[in-house]
Amino acid sequence: MSISRTAATFPPPVMEARRWIAGVEFPKDRPLMNVSQAAPVDPPPQALRQAMADAALTQDDAHLYGPVLGMPGLRAGLSSQINAHYDAATEPDQIAITSGCNQAFAAAIASLCTEGDEVILPTPWYFNHKMWLDMAGVASIPLPVGDGMLPSVEAARALITERTRAIALVTPNNPAGVEYPQELLDAFYDLAHTAGIALIVDETYRDFDSRSGPPHGLFQKDGWEDTFIHLYSFSKAYRLTGHRVGALVTSPARLAEVEKFLDTVAICPGQIGQYAALWGLEHLGQWVAGERDEILARRRAIADGFHVLAAQGWELLGLGAYFAYVGHPFAMSSGDLAPKLVSEAGLLCLPGTMFWPDGSAEGAAQLRIAFANLDADGIAEMYKRLSALSF
Repeated sequence: MSISRTAATFPPPVMEARRWIAGVEFPKDRPLMNVSQAAPVDPPPQALRQAMADAALTQDDAHLYGPVLGMPGLRAGLSSQINAHYDAATEPDQIAITSGCNQAFAAAIASLCTEGDEVILPTPWYFNHKMWLDMAGVASIPLPVGDGMLPSVEAARALITERTRAIALVTPNNPAGVEYPQELLDAFYDLAHTAGIALIVDETYRDFDSRSGPPHGLFQKDGWEDTFIHLYSFSKAYRLTGHRVGALVTSPARLAEVEKFLDTVAICPGQIGQYAALWGLEHLGQWVAGERDEILARRRAIADGFHVLAAQGWELLGLGAYFAYVGHPFAMSSGDLAPKLVSEAGLLCLPGTMFWPDGSAEGAAQLRIAFANLDADGIAEMYKRLSALSF
């Protein structure tokens, strides 16, 4: 008996985790700490909200269908920012604006794959990538990470078959947080180029990369657009998660295929969100730099305080951007532990089982902590609660 496309995958993990707190009362002296989702909890800065209100009131086209591939000014603005950030030479006609970065990934896969094809995903994987591949009838080929939570190029090479259409990477990584070295991305690009497949790199969190200068040189390679597909999100940089504004950067020929997908799914990205993203590009560079400094300070607090948990057998496996990826010391699966943390520690986080294939021993021993919405005091309190646990 056949099943539907949606029945081919698992329920949305963040929504599943939210059900764990339904009906739970948290005492005033130990309120819920929600570290389950990598999303800003604060609204955009006041100046950006005012610009959005002005657009709604004065720009008639903010309420109409726009170009399927996005507002020309935003495409040009993002191209300029990419060129400055990566020392690149992209053109606006290589950029599509999408309704969030997840839609950018879905559109890229739709332009690359048919049912029965394969895409290589490092594990732990970003679960929404796995979900979309499931629903598209595309096989997710696990590539377990090695030292430093980094994937191996040689291990990926051994997984390529005649049905492989892409390798999909996320850097800074979700869920592990780690920043992929430029040399590693170069090696994956060379592998993809030689194999005649695409290299998809989701850089949703690039604005919070701890390194100075370009994180890689893929945009500088001759003919990059025939192999490299860059994904980006405005959501984290400008706190626009509710407005769903992402981007996909590739060749104009591929964008002609992407346009077919986008036109049938959303027709066009939301106009007010696009106006907001463009205003952010033009006015919020210094503000985003301050946001990055704060995230990096919280990252240091995670690293500096982790000795409290390390003494009890916890491991800090990966750290960066919005995430700490940890190994827990308990004799139970993280799939059972994470729901228990709600009542036992007032903490909502995601189990590693949500980022690995079913039955994976690695996933059972791991948790993801999205720390970006905790300040230094909040991180210290989280460590206090976790260190008090005994199962």
